[in-house]
Amino acid sequence: MTAVPGARDVRDEDAFDVARVADWLRAHAATPDGLDGQPEVRQFTGGASNLTYLLRYPSGRDLVVRRAPQGTKARGAHDMRREFTIQSALAPVFGYVAPMVAFCDDPEVVGGDFYAMDRIPGVIPRSEWPADVPLSPEQARALCLDAVDVLAELHAIDPEAAGLADLGKGLGYVRRQVEGWSTRYRNARTDDVPDLESVMAWLDAHQPDDVATCVIHNDFKLDNLVLDADDVTRVVGVLDWEMATLGDPLMDLAGSMAYWVQADDPDEFQMMRRVPTHLPGMLTRDEIVTAYAERTGRAVTPGQWRFYEVFGLFRMAVIAQQIYYRWFHGQTTNEMYALFGSAVQIIGRRLDGLVEGTA
Repeated sequence: MTAVPGARDVRDEDAFDVARVADWLRAHAATPDGLDGQPEVRQFTGGASNLTYLLRYPSGRDLVVRRAPQGTKARGAHDMRREFTIQSALAPVFGYVAPMVAFCDDPEVVGGDFYAMDRIPGVIPRSEWPADVPLSPEQARALCLDAVDVLAELHAIDPEAAGLADLGKGLGYVRRQVEGWSTRYRNARTDDVPDLESVMAWLDAHQPDDVATCVIHNDFKLDNLVLDADDVTRVVGVLDWEMATLGDPLMDLAGSMAYWVQADDPDEFQMMRRVPTHLPGMLTRDEIVTAYAERTGRAVTPGQWRFYEVFGLFRMAVIAQQIYYRWFHGQTTNEMYALFGSAVQIIGRRLDGLVEGTA
């Protein structure tokens, strides 16, 4: 079978009883065809939150399994049942989610909840564009515009019709996010990162009202998209629904743009790049925001966008700090997590510049 980029040997601390999981899946899968025998197991190394594995069966069928990491976790995070339920509900109305296979809440199987889904084949952009996949500037631009279209399509879904009306808390999303992420940062802060109190105060003072309430992904970035292998300008899958909810669509766009490091960004911020948004032809952040506004009719001025830009970066700093917190306190031996402390410092300097009007 062809190797799947990003899939590596399973880390010792993340290993599980493969035979037990394979037996459980054969007994409980919605579509058990092709699940005979014991699968080869690999671990995807791109993420730093939930653990994601590739199960390759002798039949040629590939499953992806998601489970929570070991160690202390934020309240409400790593909810496998919620991820499974959201994607199951979206499947009939949003053609970019993977087919769900089974959800397991029996702790005897792997020690906690997990779910399995079929793998969506295609190209997943990582920090560098795959060397064997051509991408012209024209294709890069078309890919950006298609990604905007997919995000807009998600935001246009009727939550009630999709059975997701209870996914969020309704209006007040912006306020809850500012308060919630501020609390998370204070709770996760270690003494070697900035306190970001001035940033949190600025966000509290400048928050706008919600522009709408819709289904939002909350982690919509290139390495969570699957592209058609025969036409990389076309998105065929959206992955990682861990943080999906009902909320403000511009806050979703803000979270996406926080990861969008463009070619003319300072060297320090280039070090933060995790997806190939710097390539020739890729739209700038401003162009993405403009394209989204044109696609959805939700106009936003540069002055209005400043709040969303600050919030998106602050939220990214909190996520990085929560990951770093686990390494700092010895809850993981994965040395990759140690780098997130430096990331928080870099983001903090950029946030200071945005709040002070110098960035």
